[in-house]
Parts: sequence; structure tokens; C-alpha cells
Amino acid sequence: MNHNNLTLNEIEINDREKFIDYLLMADENEGIVEKYIQTGKMYSINDLQEIIGIILFTFPTEDVVEIKNLALIESSRGKGYGNEVIQRAVCLFQEKGYRKIIVGTANSSIGNISFYQKAGFRIVSIRKNFFLNYPELIIENGIRALDMILFENIL
Repeated sequence: MNHNNLTLNEIEINDREKFIDYLLMADENEGIVEKYIQTGKMYSINDLQEIIGIILFTFPTEDVVEIKNLALIESSRGKGYGNEVIQRAVCLFQEKGYRKIIVGTANSSIGNISFYQKAGFRIVSIRKNFFLNYPELIIENGIRALDMILFENIL
């Protein structure tokens, strides 16, 4: 699929609250999102000037980038946009001298687990009981979210 019209536009910290609904598509707990919404770099994902999603990167160390949140509107999922955004991020951060990109997702997020592996990420560890800290129970695909699966992509 052709994604020539896809652009990433940086969102200033003062404007980020306007995009909370997008962030909540990928992380259902508003309290958790509020803890990181003002950190790192956040970009809107646009197709022909229409916002179709959001991506937020944080920087846990000087040479590591973390995808903290990546969300696309439902009508844009499964069309290659997410993979294109990942590939652009890889190029961007590789040029800036970063060594790897990391991302975590729930053990119950079967689609995300598949997506990140197809995008070139490898499973590197599991944070057991990570989602027990969430105030509400998370169930996806009939599976309770308990552990966070961590992936990395070496640049």
C-alpha cells in the first residue's frame, strides 16, 4: 500500500491534552497516560492532513528510544500505517545516533505482539505482574493482562 501522504507532525507539550483520546486507544488507563503525556516527543500520524493516530517516544537512556504509545484509529489499522511509522522512526533515530528502540505490550495484546515482531522487533524480556499495578482489570482476547512483554529493535 502506498503511504506517500503519511506525515508525522510533532505535537508541542502544551497541545498534548487535546490528543488524550488517541493515547487512550492504546493505553486504557487515563491515570497512567497522564503520568507520561508530558514526557518525550509526541507526533500526530497524518494521512492527507487527517490525523489517523499518535505516537509518543520517551528516552530512558541517552542511546535508547522507547515507544511509549502508538495508536491508530480503527479505520486505519491493518493497512500498513503502523509499520510505516515504525520504519520512519527507525530511520529518524538511527540518524540521531540511537542504538535501539524498545516497546512493551501486554501478554494479552495478541495483535500487538504479532505487529511488533513483523516490524522487526525481538522479545527480550518479560516484566511479570506489571499490569497488576493498574487500578482496573484488563482483559483482551479472553486473556487477563498480567505481564508486559518487552521488545527491542537494534538500530
